Amino acid sequence: MSCDKHENHQHEHSLACGHTAIRHGDHIDYVHDGHLHHKHNGHWDECSIDVSEQNPADCVPVESACEHHDDCGHELVPHGDHYDYVVHGRLHHVHGDHVDDHGPVDIVK
Repeated sequence: MSCDKHENHQHEHSLACGHTAIRHGDHIDYVHDGHLHHKHNGHWDECSIDVSEQNPADCVPVESACEHHDDCGHELVPHGDHYDYVVHGRLHHVHGDHVDDHGPVDIVK
């Protein structure tokens, strides 16, 4: 898990704030404008989902009814050195003329 301090973050995330919450290791991250935020020692960290066995960065084509673009309604999250869209609890990565499945994420309700 990689996290870096997010400077000057004014919004106080919570399960009731309206942002999507994703379980990430031993904490919860909040999806906010293409970032994952996690409260840590009185500040907010910028997090990224690590490339792992659960969330690989491999080319694994999957059927997708969405073309995934900036205004498609799916949220972007950082995954390794790229961004994926969260689609029904899975990470979808646009790769050339298809979409790859980069594994599940645990959405907290």
